[in-house]
Amino acid sequence: MAKVKKDTTIPATGSRKTSVARVHIAEGTGKIVINGKDIDNYFGTESLKQIVRQPLVLTNNTDKLDITVNVNGGGLSGQAGAIRHAIARALVKYNEENKALLKTAGLLTRDPRMKERKKYGLHKARRAVQFSKR
Repeated sequence: MAKVKKDTTIPATGSRKTSVARVHIAEGTGKIVINGKDIDNYFGTESLKQIVRQPLVLTNNTDKLDITVNVNGGGLSGQAGAIRHAIARALVKYNEENKALLKTAGLLTRDPRMKERKKYGLHKARRAVQFSKR
């Protein structure tokens, strides 16, 4: 239950698919900056913004914390999942009481689904060449 001083930041990393997000949380007004852009400018759809804010809404910290994010790799959906994972981990460091709430919601587990690698002799991971009788 260690509360953090105003001028310090809490770092955490999260990942999903091939995306990796590095997050820094500090007490503030609820501003989220991703790769130097505001969250509204970075993510176009409302569903991706909702995914990123999910751990904050669960722990009632939407207007209390400023979040700075560096994310790279993958697409926008994977990046949103990686940011959510990192924010959830940082919130546990921020206040240990958040752990039970975030764990039951499944936000502390890394989503293990990744694209399967292409095998030789096949078009894609499992897609074989079309059968030809003659």
